[in-house]
Amino acid sequence: MRTALNRCVLAATGLALLAAGTWLATADPALGTRMPAWWPELPGDVTFLSPARVLDLRSRAWWTPTVLAASVAATALGALWCARQFHGGGRSLIALPAPGSTVRARALEEAVARDAAALDGVARCRARVLPRRGRITVRLHLWLQPDTTPDAVLPGVTRLLGRAESAAAPCPVHGRVRLSARPHQVPHVR
Repeated sequence: MRTALNRCVLAATGLALLAAGTWLATADPALGTRMPAWWPELPGDVTFLSPARVLDLRSRAWWTPTVLAASVAATALGALWCARQFHGGGRSLIALPAPGSTVRARALEEAVARDAAALDGVARCRARVLPRRGRITVRLHLWLQPDTTPDAVLPGVTRLLGRAESAAAPCPVHGRVRLSARPHQVPHVR
């Protein structure tokens, strides 16, 4: 969810900046007459920084290195942030015991979630597989059907995590299970 939201914000910001830049680059001086009444009206020969002020700033020793450093820092931070967005979306590969074989973490998540949802007493399941430094953490969130006790489901979950550990044999598997109960569906009479 965070990655999708970040990408949407990034895309919206980019489109807004692109539209504003295109508008400014192709703006006709006659657009000034079509601006809203509250928009400040500037004479045509006024700029953000006058040529005299630009020359004054350029003559100072600190100006050029400061502008260059700020530009490089902003560009590097923006590029790093963009790269981190793409890094979060790609999931890791898990090495299997056979030489040269791997499995995607997402595929293992889907298999574990499907098997957990098939257990008696489980209404729904969400799984997350996190491979880290030689071990795998499997997080399961199970929604139990009404009138199902956790004691009835936990042996099946233990067997399921044992199968996941045998599938990822060189790596130890640590399981974290969160149980939630689905409320009874009471029919409403009107």
